[in-house]
Amino acid sequence: MRIGPVRRFTRNLLCPIDILGHRLLLKYTRDPAEARKEIRGHACLAQHYRVPALRGHLRVPGGHLLAYERLPGGKDQGLLLDLLNTDEPTSELHAYMHQLTTAYHDVILATARLTDPAHVVRKLYWDRAVAGGRLDAYYGGADFPVADGLIDTPVSHLDTYTLLVNGQRLHLHWAATLRWLRTHFGTTEPVWAALTQGDPTDVNLAHPLAWLDYDTAGTNSIPGEFANFLWYTSALGGWLVPRYNPAAFTDHPATFARTPANTPLIRRAEPNHTTRTIHIDYTPRLSAPRRAAVAAYWHQLVQPVAERLWPGHDLAKLFRPYVAMRILGVYNLADLNPEDRLVLLARLAETMSPGFHPATFFSPLESPCPAL
Repeated sequence: MRIGPVRRFTRNLLCPIDILGHRLLLKYTRDPAEARKEIRGHACLAQHYRVPALRGHLRVPGGHLLAYERLPGGKDQGLLLDLLNTDEPTSELHAYMHQLTTAYHDVILATARLTDPAHVVRKLYWDRAVAGGRLDAYYGGADFPVADGLIDTPVSHLDTYTLLVNGQRLHLHWAATLRWLRTHFGTTEPVWAALTQGDPTDVNLAHPLAWLDYDTAGTNSIPGEFANFLWYTSALGGWLVPRYNPAAFTDHPATFARTPANTPLIRRAEPNHTTRTIHIDYTPRLSAPRRAAVAAYWHQLVQPVAERLWPGHDLAKLFRPYVAMRILGVYNLADLNPEDRLVLLARLAETMSPGFHPATFFSPLESPCPAL
């Protein structure tokens, strides 16, 4: 028997193990309910997507142990992340994105249904908006500066200012935005949902293509699925997660060399209390491989699905609540450094603007990847 190093991912522990000729990945989770969701999610996903086999699961003291088939991998190998950690988009990345979007396109359209929100996976959106959820835990009764040392105006006072973000006049009412999110995810209006993994990040997608991590797998909101991949690929995966959760990339250190190419650059942060304006100029930066992945996902998946499910519909209205929740509900903005918080507040203001459109927000500026 050979046991590899233990890695921590959020609240879970992962450990590779070779035993009796089997290459396994052991996952330990302390939450029995989460383990049950993962087992159900894996079974659900396995009907439509390639997933490593679940060889067994066992209740152990303090939690639950799951044993998965271990897919090939190694240092800077085995994940979509590794195809993004390059200087330029490769033919391998283009082929991967074509395969990924084709698989999603087919399964989403085959399983899409208007669904009561009570019957969708609620962890990443609905549960964070309910009383006592993450929005309350992060922001309930809290106030903090827009950016300590740069713009010391409290976020609760932002509605009394005009924001000039990269020359665009915007407004952001902090308390009203939180109320709107709680209200939106508190309605019973049906949503278009389909069978997906739910949290399609560059560390949850293996290369060669397979889906990992299943506690959010099942019937997921389609706009939520799309917003999750696009926001993670364009902001979280290359910038914020490496900065605030570096342990997740121990086996993929090339991520850190690419972080500067994905970190926005603040060029101006200047309040004028006399005119009640705040000037924020920043340059969004995204590496060429990440930009290519976002473009392929938008052109090859989002647009074709939208044309089928929401012909003529305003995609901004569909995407806005999910993007806003991704911005506010992953990290507590008050815990971030002032520069990161400032950019995220600017991006939130852009999301809430009447001029918001996801096609430009996520910067899919390149032409679609060539068909294979």
